[in-house]
Amino acid sequence: MKKAVFPGSFDPITLGHYDIIRRAVHLFDEIIVAIGENTDKQYMFSAEVRKRFIEEAFEDEKKIKVVIYQGLTVDFCKEVNAQFILRGLRNPADFEFEKAIAHVNRDLSGIETIFLLTAVKTSHISSSIVRDVIRHCGDYKVLVPKSVRVI
Repeated sequence: MKKAVFPGSFDPITLGHYDIIRRAVHLFDEIIVAIGENTDKQYMFSAEVRKRFIEEAFEDEKKIKVVIYQGLTVDFCKEVNAQFILRGLRNPADFEFEKAIAHVNRDLSGIETIFLLTAVKTSHISSSIVRDVIRHCGDYKVLVPKSVRVI
């Protein structure tokens, strides 16, 4: 069984994340959307709320599971027997950053990282931009799945 972990903070999930997951579901038997908890970060939404946003966005897709985890992503991958880490790339800066992490993850565990390019129509969206739009009472709803549009 081909199993992938798609790690991130998803604070909140964006249409870019949503697109990557929807397209990747055809590549794997199971995708675990893994919400990382970093005690050094200040989140806009609790981990449970972020989990609910993602679960509701994919309630019709049985191949997607959503979990909250702590620690190294490769350790979590081993725990759930995932052979792949899934990551989305928006731009060259993302690639350079993600490439270094992918090399370290492979060195530590042998787990391969699979990159998908974001769709052109969502490549400008990031969770930090969405949070900023929300903080300033802008129309964030065009940037996120319907499950997040309840704020």
